[in-house]
Amino acid sequence: MTDRKTYDVVILGSGPAGLQAGIHASRKNASTLMLGRMDNSSLYWAHIENFCCQLAVSGEDVLNTGREQVESFGGIFRDEDVLAIEPEGTLFSVHLESGETILAKSVVLATGSSRNKLGVPGEKELLGKGVSYCVDCDAGFFRDQIVAVAGNRSAAAGGAVALTRFASEVHLYCDTLDVADGLRKQLVETGVTVHQGVKIKEIRGKTGVESVVLDDDTVREVSGVFIELGAKGVLELTATLGVALDESMKYIETDKKQHTNIHGIFAAGDICGPPLQMAKAVGEGCVAGIEAANHARKLKNEG
Repeated sequence: MTDRKTYDVVILGSGPAGLQAGIHASRKNASTLMLGRMDNSSLYWAHIENFCCQLAVSGEDVLNTGREQVESFGGIFRDEDVLAIEPEGTLFSVHLESGETILAKSVVLATGSSRNKLGVPGEKELLGKGVSYCVDCDAGFFRDQIVAVAGNRSAAAGGAVALTRFASEVHLYCDTLDVADGLRKQLVETGVTVHQGVKIKEIRGKTGVESVVLDDDTVREVSGVFIELGAKGVLELTATLGVALDESMKYIETDKKQHTNIHGIFAAGDICGPPLQMAKAVGEGCVAGIEAANHARKLKNEG
């Protein structure tokens, strides 16, 4: 596996926290890779009037300018999501939706905090009773059972592939599947049944999930429903790393230098909790980028 590309700093998320981390890491001459789709940031569609030194600016303009700044110092952007991160000695292996694996000396988590809801009857009532937003957390509970996955991006497709190691059948429901060819191939190879153009409109069950109702009124019996809309969230990405969460179990816990409890893993922005403001995200991203670059340089000097 010596052909895997190694970066000093890999940053997950291209919102304000991730971009600011990328600016400061790349300015410190650290090889920097930015991962994630910029238009997934809630800031992309926003109109901003409460940010210092700007009377009014569009979120799209802020993000595009940030990207130009990162690239001007040698940072690289890839518009794809991360499926998993695993420790590998003093480094981290980062598995991408394209099927490629890269190595990172430092990782900055800046993916935001929210998990998109499906917004259908039964979702809230059966949460924790068969409805889940985290395949990595809950897949083991559905051994030899039939499960459904809702979503059209890498989190849904990657989650569906992972579920095939446990469930007897995995059904993926989506509008139009939007994933890299490598991940699309894995869906076929692992036997996931993909239903494009079909949505789940209701989840049914009394004490647990029993079935889903599709938008054509078909009822399919399932024991679990995994809602994976968008990219991997904080719970999924930290589940295999052992990154500590705060008391609410919603946000990553960091010190004042944006260090997590895992050496070489940093976090910034909404993923670290409220207030969920751009100014806070930018400040934390600055610190995380500097610290991540310093950590990578230290590893290089020790090596």
